[in-house]
Amino acid sequence: MGKENAEEFYGRLREELQKSTTWPSNYLYKFIIPTDPERIEQIGSIFNNTGAVIESKKSRNGKYTSLSIMVHLENPDQVIEKYREVGKVKGVISL
Repeated sequence: MGKENAEEFYGRLREELQKSTTWPSNYLYKFIIPTDPERIEQIGSIFNNTGAVIESKKSRNGKYTSLSIMVHLENPDQVIEKYREVGKVKGVISL
């Protein structure tokens, strides 16, 4: 995603989160990544000290891992901040 497209996407996401959610609130992130302990650890470290509950599940053939991360956040900007950080991990797909 280009920088302009990313800014547009995050702007729309912020608006939707403000309309649809009462803050502070729990937020569920879902990611798919190639199964690689280092990448899984990278994503885990992004949510360190946040009280996040992280569940992982490998695909049937073990090539990919899905991560579900439930975390209590104060506002939409915190949601977007975490998406930006996780987006820097190579091969991650945000759902």
